Amino acid sequence: MTVRMRIVGLLAAVLVAASASAQDWAKAKLEKSPRHGEWVTIKSGDRNVQAFVVYPEVKSKAPVVLVIHEIFGMTDWVRDTADQLAAAGYIAIAPDLLSGMGPNGGGSSAYASVDDARGAVGKLSPDQVTADLNATADYAKKLPASNGKLAVAGFCWGGGQSFRFATNRPDLKAAFVFYGPPPEGIDRIKAPVYGFYGGNDARVNATIPKAQEDMKAAGKTYEPVTYEGAGHGFMRAGEAPDTNEANKKAYEEGWKRLKELLRKI
Repeated sequence: MTVRMRIVGLLAAVLVAASASAQDWAKAKLEKSPRHGEWVTIKSGDRNVQAFVVYPEVKSKAPVVLVIHEIFGMTDWVRDTADQLAAAGYIAIAPDLLSGMGPNGGGSSAYASVDDARGAVGKLSPDQVTADLNATADYAKKLPASNGKLAVAGFCWGGGQSFRFATNRPDLKAAFVFYGPPPEGIDRIKAPVYGFYGGNDARVNATIPKAQEDMKAAGKTYEPVTYEGAGHGFMRAGEAPDTNEANKKAYEEGWKRLKELLRKI
């Protein structure tokens, strides 16, 4: 093995270890949550989709927020985010879109590495993703504790999918796009779309002007906000114990804005 290969291997191990470590604090928060969270199995055509649902501690029926995970698949951070939405008063449901796609028919947790899960998410069929999201949304809207209102929030890859889901789901009350690109079919969107972007994320931010132009031409509501100094994935990074000030500030302001907008649905 060459020195270069050893260095590459070491870097890969460090990245995987860092990712696993990043899950520790999210998992710890979940274990301390007083709210009821559970895994459910949802039928989507001939597929079984595993989804994590968390209920708010409220007296009345609550709106549903469909949470779409990052390109890393279902993680403890995604479940922690669902729990935080429940803490704010919403039924939050996060489907594992890799359900049944992993080794031995498993989901996201069945993959040996973050890179393996990332590659699998990147290969998911758009039609399958839409079907699974629709099945999950239909399930959640029919829950006895639901008031029938539906919003969607997605992060990273899921941010793009939340924007795309708005083109396929006319009963959405709002779509929240965290650092995700716009889809085709914007003319089909019925709900307002709210964007959250990091200032140091040129790859995704390059799509914002065209999205603004197309949404305005189609007569749709699109309100992007950029958080200066924050990077891609600031909602996860900003919550981590070792985050920088820009990501932490964007995380806090992003949550504040999200909660304010959710109260309007």
